[in-house]
Amino acid sequence: MPSIKEYDTKLKSLKNTSKMTKTMKMVSASKLRKAQDLQRRASEYARLTYAFMARLAASLDSTDHPLFEQRQEIRRILLLVFTSDKGLCGGFNNNLIRMTERWIEEHGGEYEQVDMSFCGRRGYAHFRNRQNVRAYYEEATRNPTFEQATHINEEVCAAFLAHEYDAVYLVCNEFRSALSQRPTLKKILPVESTAFLEGGEPIPQDYIFEPSRQELLEELVPKVIGFQIYYALLENAAGEHGARMTAMDNATNNAAGLIDRYTLLRNRARQAAITTELIEIVAGAEAL
Repeated sequence: MPSIKEYDTKLKSLKNTSKMTKTMKMVSASKLRKAQDLQRRASEYARLTYAFMARLAASLDSTDHPLFEQRQEIRRILLLVFTSDKGLCGGFNNNLIRMTERWIEEHGGEYEQVDMSFCGRRGYAHFRNRQNVRAYYEEATRNPTFEQATHINEEVCAAFLAHEYDAVYLVCNEFRSALSQRPTLKKILPVESTAFLEGGEPIPQDYIFEPSRQELLEELVPKVIGFQIYYALLENAAGEHGARMTAMDNATNNAAGLIDRYTLLRNRARQAAITTELIEIVAGAEAL
């Protein structure tokens, strides 16, 4: 049985851990509120933009813009993977990494080349010695900005237009709540009209364009793709803070349970030591 001193050391360590995890939970809760507010405001813009884009793309031909080009053979693809920079957020990163590995194992053989770009250090650290890495956007997920998303979008679109890749996929966590983040994989290039509607076929319509069709597409299509990347960054940030808040709450509860358990064991050890001392005193007195 451990000594009382050993129990005291364990209890002190657990209490310090509990204070730390409780503080991290409060910090994550504060950051989650801000991230959720940004994500909520962006979701309405995304809904309206995607609905308009679906109707617009349905009235166009694949030759109207090079980002609409559906290539006959998909030989080279790029996976743009979003994870967090830090850990201590439960299965947030691990679930996404496992899903990505499973997808590559099942579908990677269908392509000549599968490259990966990363937003978030956790994903990059895991895959950098396992897969071909095209780019790592350092600290992109720490404080998501539209400027950073635009920079990533420009590089991705340039690679697609240069025929370095025939398709580009986003791999990110879809934020549902602080308790639930679902890893998802979706194609962003080439642009498909059905990708902007959650069900059913797009509605073909004849539009009169002002400014011209080509000017509108040149301006709108890259921005829509850039916004998809920005929205993925926002969902990643909200999911990370939600997962970390939940993980720290669980850690705090576990620490409290261990503190109660070791306090009971320490009291039992102390009681046993006192009982032993009393027995020794009584036995000594009787011997005299």
